[in-house]
Formats: sequence, structure tokens, C-alpha cells
Amino acid sequence: MTDVDMRTPGALADAERWTAHNYHPLPVVIAEAEGAWVTDVDGRRYLDFLAGYSALNFGHRHPALIAAAHAQLDKLTLTSRAFVHDQFADFCRGLAELCGKDLVLPMNTGAEAVETGIKVARKWGYRVKGVPDGRAEIVVAANNFHGRTTTIVSFSTDPDARDDFGPYTPGFTIVDFGDLDALAAAVTDNTVAVLLEPIQGEAGVLVPPAGYFAGVRRLCDERNVLLIADEIQSGLGRTGKTFAIEHEGVVPDMYLLGKALGGGIVPVSAVAADRSVLGVLKPGEHGSTFGGNPLACAVGAEVVRLLATGEFQERSARLGARLHEGLSGLIGRGVHAVRGRGLWAGVDIDPALMTGREAVERLAHRGVLAKDTHGSTIRLAPPLVVTEEEIDHAVEQLRAIL
Repeated sequence: MTDVDMRTPGALADAERWTAHNYHPLPVVIAEAEGAWVTDVDGRRYLDFLAGYSALNFGHRHPALIAAAHAQLDKLTLTSRAFVHDQFADFCRGLAELCGKDLVLPMNTGAEAVETGIKVARKWGYRVKGVPDGRAEIVVAANNFHGRTTTIVSFSTDPDARDDFGPYTPGFTIVDFGDLDALAAAVTDNTVAVLLEPIQGEAGVLVPPAGYFAGVRRLCDERNVLLIADEIQSGLGRTGKTFAIEHEGVVPDMYLLGKALGGGIVPVSAVAADRSVLGVLKPGEHGSTFGGNPLACAVGAEVVRLLATGEFQERSARLGARLHEGLSGLIGRGVHAVRGRGLWAGVDIDPALMTGREAVERLAHRGVLAKDTHGSTIRLAPPLVVTEEEIDHAVEQLRAIL
């Protein structure tokens, strides 16, 4: 196929012409996908090692999820929350049981789940803890990524996410991730919650020191503060457990979920907590027209059923060990460090060789899709349906570009 015959350049040019430039995508235009593989408009196949930032944990077009979506499309797609539909209770019950919590509040996007968690924590602080009105504080970690709404970027330390979007929402205290002493010093009588990612994804798949979350849990218990775990990217099997915080032997007061909860088909997010927390909301105080819609619930319920078997958590743990073993063999050979758990890795490329962007562009040229983050760090997060041979192939392509 000649350059003249290729559809990719024209499709990229159209996207550039008609789209706000809020992303810097790789020059790949995907038309079809199945499992861990995608095919572009020119017929070239790529191994997907990003999985939609964990939204595609079960791979592209997982048969059970596609079947659930098709079946629901033939019956009912939206009622709004003004009415109850027949898929709602099944999804909420299944997810609550998976989380070990009393209640679930379904929303659409991860950012909506975070915003919901913030509102619930503040209301809990006023109505249950007794914090003076308008004084609630939430402690967060530096280098966090919880979304891009105006409130969320108010407590971001990433200039790209934060700059020029003020005035900023008050009520947040930022401390270093993994520093328990700094966290303890930041908690006051007005602190209603500590909001953390069990593993910081956007920051480069940063894993906290051993014992950190156990210490956070103790501190929250002692000071009557909610522990909120943002498992939107790290949860639902990605790290070899249902939730990444399980590696620390800790149960949070509130789970924030999204991405993989929609099976890569529809946006689905949720907050899960006990009645003593989520029960503070009353009718009219929070909601979403599309939150918990029939199509989302049908797909989400099937996602919960897939996770309930434990198969995907086991695959992530087993194949993740193979991925990390392969990546560790590159340390000192163009790689400075490798971090992560399960099928999730942050790889620090030697900046003398190339930037992270250059690395993922070269990987794409060799048929493997990944994404860079800050500096020379790239992130690898294949679908949990990936095979041993596909993992070895991806590691070999990384070895080749180095």
C-alpha cells in the first residue's frame, strides 16, 4: 500500500481540523478491535498495552459483555432516575457485595464518582462528625490524578491539569504520597476525609511504601475521618486483586469506581460505601439523568459477574509476574526503574536515550500501543485477557527500541 492509498493521514488531518486539541494522541486511527488487539483503518494490527487506561480490563468486545449490551439494547436503554428499571437492583446489589459495602450510588464517569465522593464526605462531616458548616477539609496526595473537573483540578499539582482554570475550590490539603507523618500532621478536627489512589497511575504507577495504607487506616479511625480509595484506574482486577488497596490489607470507607466497570462499552462509575456514609444523601441532593441507566447496569452487572469468579484477578497476578520479570531484565539496559503491581507497570526510560513520547511512538511503529506520562516514563497496562506470548512479544519490542 502506498502513502497515497493510506487512510490514516487523512483521518488524522480531519481529527486535527475538527477537534479541540485537549489530547496529543499517537498517530494511529483504530477501526476494529478484539481481545488484546486493535486494527487501524489501513489494516495494520497493534497489540493494545494501554487498555483504555484500564477501561478495557476485559479486552475489546468481550463476548459476555457485548451479549449483555446487545440484549439490553433490544429492551430498554434509559428511564432516568425518576423511575426504577429492572436492571438497577441487580447491578447495585452485585457491586455492593463485591465491595463488601451496604450501598452503591451509580454515576457515569470517574470524575463524577470523585465529585460524588467529595460531596458525600463533606455532608457526612457536617451531619455526622459535626464539622462547622463550610469548614470541611479533605487531605489528598501530591501528584494525584482524580479527574479534570474544576473542583478536582483545584487540588492537582500537575500544572497542565491546573494552570489557567482558577479560581480554585478551597477545602483541600495536599501532602506527599506515602508520607504518613505529613498526613498525620495535615489532619485537623475539620478533616472529613483522606482521598488517595492506592497506586498513583498518572504519576507513573507509583506504589506506596509497605505499611503506608495500614497507617492511614489507623489514623482515619483514630481521628474519625473517612478513608476514600480512588480505585477508578487501579481497581477491578488490574493489580491482581479486585482492589489495589487489598494488597495493603486495608478496607476503605468508600470506594470510587469507574473505567473497567463499563466493560469498555459504556461509561459506568459508582461510589460504594456503608449506609452510615452514603445514607446521608436524601432525594434531590445529588443525581444524574444517565447515572445507573439500564444499559449501563446490564453491562456493569456482567462485569461484576466476571470479577466474582476470580479468574481475572488470578490472570492479572500470574501474568503480571511474567510482565514484571521481563521488564526487570531491561533495567540497566535502557531502563532505569520498573514499578507496579499485576498487569500494570510504570517504566522509567533512560532520558539520555529518548523521551517517553519518543518511546511510545517507536513502540507503535513496531505494533505495540502504550502511553507516556511525565518525562521519560511510559505506562503499560494490557487487557487482562492478554497471553504469555503477547506479554513476551511486547517486552521484546521494548527491548528492540532500546
